[in-house]
Amino acid sequence: MEFINELINGDFMPHGHCLLWRTDLLILHVGGDMLTFIAYMLIPIALVRLVRARDDMRFDWMFLMFAGFIFFCGATHLLGLINVWHGYYFIHGIIKSATGLISIATAILLWYLLPQAISIPSKRNMQAKITELTLAEQQLAQSNLRLEAEVRKRTAQLEKMATTDELTNLINRRETMRVLDIEISRAARQQTALSIMMLDLDNFKAINDNFGHQTGDQALRTAANCCTDQLRKADYVGRIGGEEFLIILPDTAIDSATELADRIRISLEQYTTANSSIPACTASIGVAQYRKTDTAASLIQQADEALYRAKAAGRNRVCKAPT
Repeated sequence: MEFINELINGDFMPHGHCLLWRTDLLILHVGGDMLTFIAYMLIPIALVRLVRARDDMRFDWMFLMFAGFIFFCGATHLLGLINVWHGYYFIHGIIKSATGLISIATAILLWYLLPQAISIPSKRNMQAKITELTLAEQQLAQSNLRLEAEVRKRTAQLEKMATTDELTNLINRRETMRVLDIEISRAARQQTALSIMMLDLDNFKAINDNFGHQTGDQALRTAANCCTDQLRKADYVGRIGGEEFLIILPDTAIDSATELADRIRISLEQYTTANSSIPACTASIGVAQYRKTDTAASLIQQADEALYRAKAAGRNRVCKAPT
């Protein structure tokens, strides 16, 4: 009890006596302590509010320690203000000691955290890193665009390889049969004419045997070119066997198809006869027209039978199937 009474004893000589109670000195000291106290109270409040508002801060407890240090500094100025008129020097000394202890603790922790604080990237470093990452992102986007273009290019090449005859650059057998099924379905649905030609090069084995396979390949390419030169954009020609070609003619009746077949036959004969680098080459062609009861197989069979009749009649001619 005596200790407490001594602790709150304010009968010591107040600071006002040291200042001789001069108004100018009182204004300077009291005003300075008052302003400092107010500032030291506002700073901890701001620090506590900052820590509560930002849950992503790495050293929030350090901010709270600093707020405590500032608070006790403000308390010493408050007691200094009171001691102008009263002598609470025990309380003042205790608050000063507490301020010293929390100041030392804050300083030690600050030095402990200094390497970590230094390692935090500066705004300039962060901006440089953002710029670097943005550039890397742009380069990655450009690489992705190039890769996508390459993938599209490669996909188109693979699709072409899957549907194209490598030697003649015509559609291959699989694609030809797919197109024929589509055109048969369309002709049946729309009740339009559809004709096909089965073209076979005459004595092709003799060309290979007498002039070599390279010359035979050239003859196949020439036959393909003679077909495509005579056809419309809506027509299709595909290589379906060694020297066999199937020509699909949508919206074409058998008489028109027969006339077209004869033009192709004549074109091939004239071109190979006039060109000394290629042996004379002729073709036999069978023509057939789609009927309601036909399938792709039966329609091809009709054209094939007409082709064999052309072969049997002496080759280099066109025969049409009965309608």
